Amino acid sequence: MSDSKKFVHPYIPNSVPEIQAEMLKELGAKSIDDFYEAIPDSLRFKEEMNLPEAKVSEQELRSHVEKIVNRNKSCDENINFLGAGCYNHYVPAICDEINGRAELLTGYAGEPFEDHGRFQILFEYASMMGELLEMDVVNVPTYDWGQAASTSLRMSGRITGRKKVLLLGAINPDRLLIINNYCKNYLEFETIPYDLTSGNISLELFKAKMTDEIAAVYFENPSFFGNIEDQGQQIADIVHQAGGLMVVGTDPSSLGLLTPPAEYGADIVCGDIQPLGIHMQYGGGQAGFIATRDEEKFVMQYPSRLFGIESTMVEGEWGFGDVTFGRTSFADRDNCNEFIGTATALWGMTAGVYLALMGPQGMKELGELILSKSQYLSRKLSEIKGVKVQFPESCVFKELVVNFDESGKTVSEINKKLLDAGIFGGFDLSNDFSNLGNSAIYCVTEVITVEDIDTLATTLDKILNA
Repeated sequence: MSDSKKFVHPYIPNSVPEIQAEMLKELGAKSIDDFYEAIPDSLRFKEEMNLPEAKVSEQELRSHVEKIVNRNKSCDENINFLGAGCYNHYVPAICDEINGRAELLTGYAGEPFEDHGRFQILFEYASMMGELLEMDVVNVPTYDWGQAASTSLRMSGRITGRKKVLLLGAINPDRLLIINNYCKNYLEFETIPYDLTSGNISLELFKAKMTDEIAAVYFENPSFFGNIEDQGQQIADIVHQAGGLMVVGTDPSSLGLLTPPAEYGADIVCGDIQPLGIHMQYGGGQAGFIATRDEEKFVMQYPSRLFGIESTMVEGEWGFGDVTFGRTSFADRDNCNEFIGTATALWGMTAGVYLALMGPQGMKELGELILSKSQYLSRKLSEIKGVKVQFPESCVFKELVVNFDESGKTVSEINKKLLDAGIFGGFDLSNDFSNLGNSAIYCVTEVITVEDIDTLATTLDKILNA
């Protein structure tokens, strides 16, 4: 770079030419380019990068970024019926208050040489999640549901010594991509399609594929379509008879009302805690959980950190710390089960605050409210000409599939007109689930009011039938 283009950054001392020269002299290098000699010349970028001029003033930069951010359309000024993996739930103010504290905000899981308060918070989080899930062991969160499901299946492969996995029913397509990418060198997958009439798992197709070579079956309940699966125990019996494991992905906001997967035979339960006090963010509000029984064959296959409680040398005092730390990549990166990080520990602490605030009764009321609004949404949309609620005989939670084939309009066209009216429409299924025709998933949470649903129904009717 020529002297005329050298830029001294106000916060980076290394950008000062004199300091750079002194550092290079100390290292015995003539220029920064010396450090890149190992990179072949053919791979080096020789042109100027197409970047705007640097904004040196902090205020100027802030103003620039705020103008970009203000172009976003958020759920603050629009009614949101879009879900499909990231949900607009109410976040109590105390969740933001606690996770914004300086001693927690780094999101790191805690170490023996630093604040032990995080150990206790994450232990309490795991304890409350265990109660909600009716499982004994819950990990410090993974990056998201996709990784939690992937790790759960890899755990199953290690436990059973088998490599084949059956994926049952309607599963989030983005999650399927993560599962395939994360596990493709370790496991073989076969997808069993859902029943076109009910939207639930096709038990007959599943039975025909289940053998003693299957490590695990995986399905989601509620499914990606929002359908509540009522065949869980039958599936578990078939899987266990063949010596496999049953892995179930679930939405924790449903479990104050619906039967936890552990009660119908799940060996490993996974999902995402984003509905538990965590704001929607572009890629940052997700955090996956994994839960099992307290059995050595499960515990020793977790790659994640597990926090436990133990008495100390001081009578009446308790300490919180790692359980079987040697399993993790922090202890042994070469021989661990899988590599893990700690980027979502902050969300585990946040979900712990949420669960403590809600309590069992609060979670039950949350589930009842979402279920009742789901049924109301289904009924209101069914009344609109050109709209058909898919799988009308199935009970749904939070989400349902809506078909627009009879309207003659595409989901994309409908969503654009809805957005003009201040409404985020449903998740378009026409690409990933073409057998459902021109369909979308519509979502409701506790923040969606009856008036919001009525507004959606009225607006859709005008768009389709005006």
